[in-house]
Amino acid sequence: MQKRIVIITETQGYLMLTLKEKFEESEYEVETIHANINTISRIDENISAILIYGDEVLVEKKQALVFVKDWAAEHEVPVFISGSLSELQEIESLVSESVVRQKFTRPLNINDMVESIDNFVQKFSTQSKKKILVVDDSGAMLRNVKAWLEDHYQVVLANSGAMAIKYLATNRPDLVLLDYEMPIINGKQVLEMIRAEQEFADMPVIFLTSKDDKESVLQVMSLKPAGYLLKTLEPAKIIQAIDDFFEKQKALKHAN
Repeated sequence: MQKRIVIITETQGYLMLTLKEKFEESEYEVETIHANINTISRIDENISAILIYGDEVLVEKKQALVFVKDWAAEHEVPVFISGSLSELQEIESLVSESVVRQKFTRPLNINDMVESIDNFVQKFSTQSKKKILVVDDSGAMLRNVKAWLEDHYQVVLANSGAMAIKYLATNRPDLVLLDYEMPIINGKQVLEMIRAEQEFADMPVIFLTSKDDKESVLQVMSLKPAGYLLKTLEPAKIIQAIDDFFEKQKALKHAN
């Protein structure tokens, strides 16, 4: 997954050029923008981090800095800030500690700052990825689904219903992708076991299966799966359906 950072700054010149080059050496795509609400609102939400590079001009952009706080909280993007002690205090009073992950005081060691941000971003990226348990008795299908999803999600594989139940005894994924036809314990039985446990009763489960007859679909509807996808769909459509599921969850979370 491409690492991308947005630097919000009013500073130009050699120092900013050097900072950008250091991030690019660490394989980042770098975008520098001014502290302007309209510009900030157009940031692509699929970024790795925001760096607020403080100076005397930027700290006066109070409305823009508050907007950064709200935008970063909504999109769950980590924010880093740099500046003099007084500038950091001013920025921190406007940008909540809940989104500011680290702060860097001038004079800056650019190498250390870039390395520190990169270390955090890589760790944060892994931790913040939604976890999906994929359950299927076909090894080829498991490998395919993992390849489709692993750039954006943590993917855990189970090659039987029994293995899935064992995993769920000590783990709670954000989504279960469940095959219907499996030996010994089929997908319907797995979902029945999940729904029987109070703490897992609301766990989202989407069937990903070749079984498309009306009777099979109706049999599991009472168990309230979050969706029913066919393996015959193009991979891009399966990925899109999963992305859409998490986007809807995110919207509901913010609405509440």
